[in-house]
Amino acid sequence: MVDSPVPEAPPRASESGTVFLRDISVAFQRVGEGRPVVFIHGLAEDGGSWSGVVERLPRGVRAHVLDLRGHGGSTTGEGDGTLSQLAGDLTAYLDAVTGPAVCVGFSLGGVVVLEAALQRPDLVQGAIVIGTSSKVGRAAASFFEARIEQALTDPAGFRQALAEDTDAQVVRNRDDVAAIAARRIAAVGEGAGYVNAARAMVALAAAPLTERLRNIRVPVHIIQGENDAFCPLKAAEILREAMPDAGYAVIPDAGHLIALDQPDLLAVELSRVLVNDTIQSKGERDER
Repeated sequence: MVDSPVPEAPPRASESGTVFLRDISVAFQRVGEGRPVVFIHGLAEDGGSWSGVVERLPRGVRAHVLDLRGHGGSTTGEGDGTLSQLAGDLTAYLDAVTGPAVCVGFSLGGVVVLEAALQRPDLVQGAIVIGTSSKVGRAAASFFEARIEQALTDPAGFRQALAEDTDAQVVRNRDDVAAIAARRIAAVGEGAGYVNAARAMVALAAAPLTERLRNIRVPVHIIQGENDAFCPLKAAEILREAMPDAGYAVIPDAGHLIALDQPDLLAVELSRVLVNDTIQSKGERDER
């Protein structure tokens, strides 16, 4: 279990912008200098959710923080509601901008990273997945379907529901729940990107990613929040069973929104993995 403190990090150089890939404009922020590590946020978030983490990463890492299709500053384009398309957006960025890189994904973003590793192992050098589930049960599918219906027919109710969801996903950082909820509501705007991504999650009920995980050929590291009720420890156990060589760590006193509950401890664990090269493929380590 990760419980080491992290020293205060000095300010790091950053830049932001957009790049047109496939049918969408992808918003990004780049922080630091060094080898690229790409960060993918979860549903109803944007790249800003990683800010407390990437600022604490060690020197020698250049974080590329992306907004998913229809979230934050990225356009929705012709979203088809599939995990394959979202993963294709990620690999398009890797192909056009960074080249091969380790990818870090939270929740939905973790599933996107795993799918990208299956699609393009030549571009995804390693996958770090946080609060991620490879399957969606009936209750979770019904949850996503209800939120989709609200987003399409009752925008005010949808925003209220997102605020309530946020309250249930924060364990430690309770004083900031209202501000976190407001940022998440802003990140999805009118909701088209949320609907698109939530449909991809619903599809995992009929076609779980679990069995396909055995075909992943890049190193994987799994990070789990100790008190995550939305993606509980059982989900991490399923990932570990499917990928027995994967690394594993638990962040204490953290709910589902780990990067907002425990940004310092999450940065410690990411730094440990990245600095020790435990997430690099053997071929990549041998070249360095």
